[in-house]
Amino acid sequence: MSENASRAGDYKLPFDFSGQVCVVTGAGQGIGKAIARVFAAHEAEVVIADLAVEKGLSAAEEIRSAKGRAHFFEIDVSDEGRVSGLVDDVYGRFGRIDVVVHNAAYFPLTAFEDIDDGILARTLAVNLKAAFWLTQAALPCFKRQGKGRVLVTSSVTGARVAYPGLAHYAASKAGINGFIRAAALELAKYNVTVNGVEPGMIETAAADNLGDRAHAEKLASRIPMKRLGSPKDIAFAMAFLASDAASYVTGQTLIVDGGALLPECGVSP
Repeated sequence: MSENASRAGDYKLPFDFSGQVCVVTGAGQGIGKAIARVFAAHEAEVVIADLAVEKGLSAAEEIRSAKGRAHFFEIDVSDEGRVSGLVDDVYGRFGRIDVVVHNAAYFPLTAFEDIDDGILARTLAVNLKAAFWLTQAALPCFKRQGKGRVLVTSSVTGARVAYPGLAHYAASKAGINGFIRAAALELAKYNVTVNGVEPGMIETAAADNLGDRAHAEKLASRIPMKRLGSPKDIAFAMAFLASDAASYVTGQTLIVDGGALLPECGVSP
């Protein structure tokens, strides 16, 4: 190969995850499923970790039908022991873990005055505590390999804006952004990056929790791009942050919201 050709190759986006093992929680549907499919499409060995067995098995089969490599592991991420066990099982089976994506989330629409300890406890365990547990469990693998990627699905809700009925979710996601920055600072010495994506309004089955089709259309009309986001919009951002193209990016979140946060006082152009 000529020197010029070699230099040209240096500027191709390194979105090849061949030989890598990527664990994605909450990957049975929606955003998590799209993340798993994008990693698999770029040659990763994907672990779909989800509480919903039927959906998780179906997602893995879809990937395999498209000639990708996917494996389902049942997991309730609100249980620290099971999160640690998941990492042990994955490492025992594949001998490595390269990327962990904490995407699983819990967000029942609940008025502020009706949020009880059970709802708050599960929301914080699934959305926030599990990010700590998953990262801590994977860290020994990353240290042995000399490299690792931690990614988290955060949200504009909490860190940037508020939504009625989601105070518990907002608090967990604001905490996630703090986790991303603090973990990134401490883990950089191990060549481990920690980043997240903050989705805006994304069209998923879980988002139906917020309202019907008419409500979704009303929300879309207020977004500068005039549409709700697709799960793939988030998945592609995750792939970038996991790739070598983002090797010097850590402690950051990428907002993917179609410009929803841009208008002042909700005024649309």
